[in-house]
Amino acid sequence: MIQKLKYIGILLVFAATSAQAFAAAEPSEELKIIETPNTIEIHTSQIAAPLDKSQDTTASEATTKTIVSESYKFDPLKYTLGPDDVIEIAVLRHPEFSGVYPIDQEGKIQYKFVGDIVVTGLTKSQLEQRITDIISSFVITPEVNVTINEYRSKVIYILGEVGTPGKYYIRSEAIPVREAVFQAGLPTGSAAMRKCQIITPSKDGNVKIRKVDIYSLLYGGNLKKNIEMKPGDVLYVPSTVMAKLIRVINPVASTVGVASSGPSSASGGKAALETLAK
Repeated sequence: MIQKLKYIGILLVFAATSAQAFAAAEPSEELKIIETPNTIEIHTSQIAAPLDKSQDTTASEATTKTIVSESYKFDPLKYTLGPDDVIEIAVLRHPEFSGVYPIDQEGKIQYKFVGDIVVTGLTKSQLEQRITDIISSFVITPEVNVTINEYRSKVIYILGEVGTPGKYYIRSEAIPVREAVFQAGLPTGSAAMRKCQIITPSKDGNVKIRKVDIYSLLYGGNLKKNIEMKPGDVLYVPSTVMAKLIRVINPVASTVGVASSGPSSASGGKAALETLAK
């Protein structure tokens, strides 16, 4: 049992030394986000890594980085309708032809006095024209307006080390990956930002995986790598090696803290070592 505890202690010392070396190589940053209509400012308070032991390790350098928002603007006129979207049709002076309609999984709506109408793939203006043509037999020179109440047909997924991982609805046929990261609350401090992946699933099984350097996008301003995500795509932000190591070391450290000379502690230490070896 004592030998096992010594072994665990050596591992903990090694992990602590590695963490210190990692911290010295990579400056730590505390981010504050300030959004304006045209820009997104990222204020960082950066702890400079010392070049040698003679330097003051507590000296900090305040920096300000500004990311100018590119011309990514939602245009509702270009949005194409799909299943799960909810639309509202308003016919001026004719409430009997007006109403709110969810689009079913076949891309259809149940329109009053008419029945099923296929609307998937249509833009707002195209649907207005189709409704106008349909009800012209009942209404003289109808004035039709279509409003998209809920945008739910186009979905992307952002997983891993971000502020709010999950499913996100987008209001366009594609979204730049940088904008998607902002929507998800930016990467966490444990994110391996240079090793992110965009995964595009395929019905035939040929999954497409693209590598993306989120760090260059956010802090280097390299918009050449600001590739687009399309509905169904998955952005995965992995953890750093150090973050994974810490997650393994923490339960081991807890086991050492509660260790005693009894049989239960021996079995606990063995389980912790097996976890670390995986």
